[in-house]
Amino acid sequence: MTLRSLVEISKRTDERLIDFMRSHGATIARISIGIVFIWFGLLKILGTSPVAALVEQLFPWIPASISLPAIGIFEVALGVAFMTGFALRITLALFWLHMAGTFLVPVLLPDLAFQGGKPLYLTATGEFVIKNLVLISAGLVVGGTVRKANEKQFSHSNTTLSATKL
Repeated sequence: MTLRSLVEISKRTDERLIDFMRSHGATIARISIGIVFIWFGLLKILGTSPVAALVEQLFPWIPASISLPAIGIFEVALGVAFMTGFALRITLALFWLHMAGTFLVPVLLPDLAFQGGKPLYLTATGEFVIKNLVLISAGLVVGGTVRKANEKQFSHSNTTLSATKL
């Protein structure tokens, strides 16, 4: 095998991988967000969530016996909506609200998010919150597909409508 053939194989492989990521990346991101939300939501519903104490501190006026299962049910519903692609515009709006809510921790409870009040030194809780930037990024990718999905559906219905007029 020559160097030239290795370079060609490498280029073809690279093109295939890029095509795969372009074709399936947004769907994989959407399903991954769904899995994360279903998993985290179930932990809250089952009372085994590692963030139970954090939720209690963030919402001390709501009994944990109500707030944790309620948030869990919301997260599971959000996860199912992401997994199925159901009402993505509404799902994404609720997702953005939920993500904004997670950033209340460093604002309202900075001692839980930062070591010694230093914003660059995160605690485990701070890392848990900041990792949501990755979820937000994945949500942006999914959001970028909403119009395309609707256009395909609209385009298909117009074709069907035109065919029925004939």
